[in-house]
Amino acid sequence: MISKIAVLGLGTMGHGIAGTFAVNGYDVNIFDTDDTVRMNVKDAIGTELEFLVKNSVLTSFEAAESLGRVKVCGSLVEAASDVDYAIEAVVEDMEVKQGLFQKLDSMCRPDCIFASCTSGLLLDGMMEKVSGERRKRMLLCHWFNPPHLMPVVEISFFGNTSEELFMEVEMLYKNIGKHTVKVLKNVPGLVANRIQNAVAREVFYMFEQGIAAPEDIDKAFKYGPAFRYATAGPLEVADMGGLDIWCVTGDNLLPYMDDRRDANPVLRRKVVEGKLGIKSGEGFYKYPSENVRQIKERFQERLLHQLKASRLYED
Repeated sequence: MISKIAVLGLGTMGHGIAGTFAVNGYDVNIFDTDDTVRMNVKDAIGTELEFLVKNSVLTSFEAAESLGRVKVCGSLVEAASDVDYAIEAVVEDMEVKQGLFQKLDSMCRPDCIFASCTSGLLLDGMMEKVSGERRKRMLLCHWFNPPHLMPVVEISFFGNTSEELFMEVEMLYKNIGKHTVKVLKNVPGLVANRIQNAVAREVFYMFEQGIAAPEDIDKAFKYGPAFRYATAGPLEVADMGGLDIWCVTGDNLLPYMDDRRDANPVLRRKVVEGKLGIKSGEGFYKYPSENVRQIKERFQERLLHQLKASRLYED
């Protein structure tokens, strides 16, 4: 049974993953090679816990207890040598991940389960430098951002692991309140990100073509498709509408929709211009620096309300 966890890499995803495990009663060792990140990571986790306290998800006492279950380690071996489950959320670079797993393979217990939070890199590549036995205990466990609020985790089942091991990891995630998606093929993007990018491709294209302003594109999605998708998946929605209608609509619309195989030029131009979204102050919208914290909190409050509402419809 998984009881002690290591989270390696403490950036956007890693610190949130660690905090989520800790909130749910797990002892978590954390490590990052960046000294500054290690020094500030408890503040980052604490800020997210304070948000949960503010919104009556946790008490102040529970938040303090949770933070106490997180141990910041000074080395990789200290963090990972005696844990049941080690998940990495380091930079999305295959060589970096291969090197990390190679080191972990030599220092972790034989029964330790390895996981990667990536959805964009293939598991086969990340397993190249570990032993044959360890490959039987490696999975992709892809979280969505922000980890402490988004309730889905995608777990790989590609044939390298047993059904028993998969079920052990799946139970870990069910114990922390996540909905698990069993992914059967080793494809880039897994399931959720492929759906998300299919939508994003057409959204960026509509902006590029001047079909509607950003606020109206977002409004059309929020109060149109996403309104249904909040409680029903796209295949269920198709069934409810009638597959004959969806077939005709596809024939009529798809020839006029974006089919490019790389990122939209508008998106690429904004990246070149340094307009990266809220992190830089401007993306498709503008984010005055004095309002950034409030905007982020409001965004997370909407996610939290949706999380609470979604629990009314759980099977």
